[in-house]
Amino acid sequence: MQLSQWPWPEIREPVVLLPLGSTEQHGPHLPVDTDTRIAQAVAERLGQRLNAESENVLIAPAVTYGASGEHAGFQGTISIGHEALGALLVEYGRSALEWAAKLVIVNGHGGNVASLSHAVPRLRYEGREIGWLPCANGYGLPGPEEDAHAGRVETSLMLHIQPNLVHMAKAEPGVTEPLEKILPRLMAVGIKSVAANGVLGDPTGASAAEGEELLNSVAESVYRRYRAWNVAETGCLALPAT
Repeated sequence: MQLSQWPWPEIREPVVLLPLGSTEQHGPHLPVDTDTRIAQAVAERLGQRLNAESENVLIAPAVTYGASGEHAGFQGTISIGHEALGALLVEYGRSALEWAAKLVIVNGHGGNVASLSHAVPRLRYEGREIGWLPCANGYGLPGPEEDAHAGRVETSLMLHIQPNLVHMAKAEPGVTEPLEKILPRLMAVGIKSVAANGVLGDPTGASAAEGEELLNSVAESVYRRYRAWNVAETGCLALPAT
């Protein structure tokens, strides 16, 4: 399913899934590419299911940088900001949709939403078949509001997806207040001023078994969104009405 492995003459109007993540701190226990790995795993699950149903799906190499300004001050964080990310997505979409039937961006970082909500509607206005799917905590993953970053949800997912990269001996709670309570300060001065260890939540109860259940839940959600192809004003593929 990997686009990078195909010679160009054999690429024939596929649906392209683009994992979009970030390079940013995820506490003292998770790697800085956590969001990208989660987006990749969700895209692969979706691609496998669609290919099994005879859809022509290819997964593009992930975009590993996003808008992560709120994580400034932590080593390893690299943010390209909303303006650059938005421009990248617009040009990416214009190029890919010269030969792809559809482009679906699988987003693993909540901080990318503003850029997606600008770029994807612009591409759709230009007549291009594109939408984006949410899989980051707060934008699709089940879990409490106080588990917004590097907490139990993301840690469980990583224990299932890539357990050798999770350092559970270093996992520790961060700020466990509801996100809405700390969000104004977080957006104004960054996560480091709110949680010194970079964690919003408590990862200590995470498990691979829970991560598998979470991934199954997200995979089902993105599949239903894709099949409904109900594109919201933001370009997000919405869940079908129940």
